[in-house]
Amino acid sequence: MRALLALALLTIGGGSVPVIGGCPVFPANNPWNERVDTLPVAKNSAAMIRAIGLDAPVHADFGSGLYDGQKIGIPYVVVSGKSTPKVHPAFDYADESDKGPYPIPNDVPIEGDPHPDDGDRHALVVDRDTCTLYELYALHRTGSGWAAGSGAIWNLRSNALRPAGWTSADAAGLPILPGLARYGDLQHALRFTAERTRRAYIYPARHYASDSSDPSLPPMGLRVRLKASFDTRGFPPQARAVLETLKRYGMILADNGSPWYISGAPDPRWSNDDLHSLGRVTGRDFEVVDTSQLH
Repeated sequence: MRALLALALLTIGGGSVPVIGGCPVFPANNPWNERVDTLPVAKNSAAMIRAIGLDAPVHADFGSGLYDGQKIGIPYVVVSGKSTPKVHPAFDYADESDKGPYPIPNDVPIEGDPHPDDGDRHALVVDRDTCTLYELYALHRTGSGWAAGSGAIWNLRSNALRPAGWTSADAAGLPILPGLARYGDLQHALRFTAERTRRAYIYPARHYASDSSDPSLPPMGLRVRLKASFDTRGFPPQARAVLETLKRYGMILADNGSPWYISGAPDPRWSNDDLHSLGRVTGRDFEVVDTSQLH
């Protein structure tokens, strides 16, 4: 029964690609949606895993309920672009941000609310009418409207990347939404963070966030997967579903932060107790994937 529930969590929604608001979350051949369980191990795998943390535990940076008064995870919202107010936020990094306009509902969920000075304050908006993804970093209200650190706009039907060297709402210049663990939708790679990264990026990332050229540190865009030999049968259903996803699709390094923190969207159906068991998994259980065949 537990195995069947884990499988159900992996396959709810069906189809060949994840779907949100009736829109594909990028094409089937997008790197977020491609399986990597049959690709070779990268030659520098051992060094990269060591740099991220051999003994550091996996942590689900998402769940249900509240922590310190805020929802656990990175929220997103689906809107109709025809009826949602469109604005031009003032950007701190305007030269690497898409100008918009952005459809931002008055009650847009923001990561970290209601604490205005905590976290990255990401806001992710899907326009179901045009299948467009709008992502903002450090979003906050001002006396004249909205301001943000940076913003990026994505056509959910396209594999187009950001210009080389451009950030997005994420340090790696990647979209955030496709890498979130979403309840009932785990048919894709996940997003994770590492404490120290290199001043470099590899496909599909387009931006780095480090001053270090140390070759032993991981670049943004690094793809890792849970080793095929790792036995997931002793984990509760939701944790097992996440772990099976990490075997099939792996996860992509997208930002600086605590090592092996996996991003996800808040949902009341997540079991925090289930997800807490992921802490039994450590860096030693992962390997870096050679993704040269993906582009």
